[in-house]
Amino acid sequence: MPPSSGVTVERRTLASETALVVSIAVGLAAARSVLIFASAATAPGALPATSATLVGSFAPGQPWIDLGRQLVFIVGLLLPVLLAAHLTQRSGGSLAAIGLRTRRWGRDLALGLGIASAIGGLGLAAYLASHAAGLSLTVVPAALPDVWWRSAVFVLAACGNAALEEVVLVGYLLHRCRQLGWSDWRAASLSAVIRGAYHLYQGLAGGLGNLVMGLVFARFYQRTGTIVPLLVAHAAIDIVAFLGYGELAGHVSWLPVAH
Repeated sequence: MPPSSGVTVERRTLASETALVVSIAVGLAAARSVLIFASAATAPGALPATSATLVGSFAPGQPWIDLGRQLVFIVGLLLPVLLAAHLTQRSGGSLAAIGLRTRRWGRDLALGLGIASAIGGLGLAAYLASHAAGLSLTVVPAALPDVWWRSAVFVLAACGNAALEEVVLVGYLLHRCRQLGWSDWRAASLSAVIRGAYHLYQGLAGGLGNLVMGLVFARFYQRTGTIVPLLVAHAAIDIVAFLGYGELAGHVSWLPVAH
């Protein structure tokens, strides 16, 4: 067997492994999201009349079963993260290779919160403008009943979403793309497009906003080698959205609500 054959097989294995992990984690959901948006955009009636719920009840009227299903769903978000970490370590890499560096917690926390403030504010403004123009669905970030575990589930769901997208779509995917010889811009563009498609069920603002955010996050990781501030930023954005919507919906005129 020629010496290069082993390298070719290894590259193919690495590429197929990466494609499978990303597809399981977010790929199928991204395809569903595109179809959901296409259905809403082509259905009779205005697009804002259609709503998209991010965290809703799985078992209305059955709070304990609902809690169990919420926790199972959150575990489902984390399993691809654990798989990506396992495969990285199995191939001889470390968690630091996919951006999980923990040497500067205070700095990373502050930076993450700063990123969240900037992106969260711009994202909200883009959503409100897009919704007013009739280009976005009505996004309902939180629709859980008023039960004792609601806030905890919101926080756990936010952290689960952050881990899934930042570890798999940024740290793992971009690390593997670099190993496969992709240019940084090509890899960052792939990550951003998948993230944008994954959120297209929220409408054009959600899809385009997350595409831009994905490109910024990807370039940040490629330049700094860490995803910890991105994890903090993503979790903070979602926590504020989930908890804030529950407090503001129906009480302020500028926040769209589902009817």
